[in-house]
Amino acid sequence: QKLGKSIFFIVFFEAVSAFLLVSIGMYLMYPDKLYQALVLGAVASATAPAATVVVLNQYKAKGPLTSTILAVVGIDDAISLIIFSFSVSVAKVLIKGGSLSIAKILFNPVLEIIIAVTIGIVVAYFVNLFFRKLRSPDQVLIRVATAILLIIGLSKQFHFSELLAIMSFGSALVNLNPIFDNRALSTITTSIGPLFYAFFFILAGARLDIKLLPVVGEMGLVYTLLRATGKVGGATLGAILGKAPTVVRKYTGMGLIPQVGVAVALAILVDKMFGGGQYGAEGKMLSEIVINVLLFTTIITEIVGPLLTRYAITKAGEKHN
Repeated sequence: QKLGKSIFFIVFFEAVSAFLLVSIGMYLMYPDKLYQALVLGAVASATAPAATVVVLNQYKAKGPLTSTILAVVGIDDAISLIIFSFSVSVAKVLIKGGSLSIAKILFNPVLEIIIAVTIGIVVAYFVNLFFRKLRSPDQVLIRVATAILLIIGLSKQFHFSELLAIMSFGSALVNLNPIFDNRALSTITTSIGPLFYAFFFILAGARLDIKLLPVVGEMGLVYTLLRATGKVGGATLGAILGKAPTVVRKYTGMGLIPQVGVAVALAILVDKMFGGGQYGAEGKMLSEIVINVLLFTTIITEIVGPLLTRYAITKAGEKHN
């Protein structure tokens, strides 16, 4: 609310620009695989906040650019999940060879998004209602973990996005009751986080297929360049339209390059959706290409991204360490 409408302009244009540029680029490389282009474009729209936040904290950055980057990376993944829902719905129809109807393109994804967000908010409401008087970090942690497992179970049963539902749950919970966002609870969750991070990336890395590297390498370089162009160009356009300060217009896009976390989670989700054989050989190849492109490009973005973020806050005069 404090940052105003410029944030929403930036988020929308940087996410959509990355999606469009990568989708078009991948389609030009493989015109017979529109479904692959759409899925890769959707994954490209996601931004990883972790590496960027670490750089901002390390240099004690503070100012309009820092505030904008933090807000954008916080909202970006929600937009990406929505883009992903639509793209996957279209990809499923294209692989099966069916006709694209309004119901398949719009109704089903919109319904899935609404259900996911609603479930997340409702579970957060009841967690706050029943446990708002708890003050022990351990007790709150157990109950929050139980709620997350409940959401995952419901998402498996009724086929909606667990990522979007959990994101909605966390966002609603900390806004309903500040106790769920205090320092003690953050310390508890931070202490157990590295274990799950390790499991997450081990499982993701286990899907890397060395034999696909010659194909993935070329695609990965094009993907990385187009995504970076979309992020930087889209953020600049959004900042101009939102009448943001000059430093925000010039440097926000540089803080949006890292891509891991939600993007890799989406790639794993593609593997679960298409890699099981229900979409034939094309589905299996799609799942392998997406996860391998993400793993290949993550190495680049996680090295280049933090360097660009540091450069941006330095040029903006917001680096204080």
